[in-house]
Amino acid sequence: MKNSFTAIAFSLAIIIAAYLIGNSIINRNNGQGSISVTGLGNANFTSDLIVWEGSFSNRNLNLKEAYNDLEKDKKVIVTYLVSKGVKPNEIVFKAVQSRKNTKAKYTNGKYAGEDFLGYILTQSLQIDSKNVEEVEKISREITELLNKGIQFYSQPPRYYYTKLADLKVEMISKATADARARAEKIAENSGGNLGVLISAKMGIFQITGQNSKEEYSWGGTFNTSSKEKTASITMKLDYKSE
Repeated sequence: MKNSFTAIAFSLAIIIAAYLIGNSIINRNNGQGSISVTGLGNANFTSDLIVWEGSFSNRNLNLKEAYNDLEKDKKVIVTYLVSKGVKPNEIVFKAVQSRKNTKAKYTNGKYAGEDFLGYILTQSLQIDSKNVEEVEKISREITELLNKGIQFYSQPPRYYYTKLADLKVEMISKATADARARAEKIAENSGGNLGVLISAKMGIFQITGQNSKEEYSWGGTFNTSSKEKTASITMKLDYKSE
């Protein structure tokens, strides 16, 4: 009798275990998977703000005269820039930098101190303007100041876009729509349906020059040397699959 009871209990245990295992397999098979996709949004645009910097210098044995000469050059430069279409409030002059100009002297091949050659005063200026083409042209023609006896050193212009925030929102929308279209296609090809959105993650914002060989970087690329640019961003979306 005892053996019969043990056999019955053992049989029931096997039946219950088999039921539980079978039920677990069914739940796993009916469980929902997920679809992960990455969409791209990009846009070409033309910079609407130019930043151009340059500097000029003067030399003189007398410090006061050097400042006076520099101030005269400054007035000539302002007159020239305004005549070319630059607005006076777009011109910002930075602090004057001064240094002594010296030359090492030697006696019988040994260092014997420094000869004072005068003072060198340098002042830089910066122009921020939305008249991109005008300032761009001036930066190329600034050597005309040499004819006026002014040594002016020009730096390459930098180009920016003041509506970048709006452009970024537009690209995020494009990247999201692109990612969803990809997810729908994957679900369709796999014979399932696209479920609800689980998560969305925005990638790094990149700005490169159009038709350039610039490469994307993990920290984001921000081109300032090209007037014509391309902006891009990615969106990674995770959906439930049904």
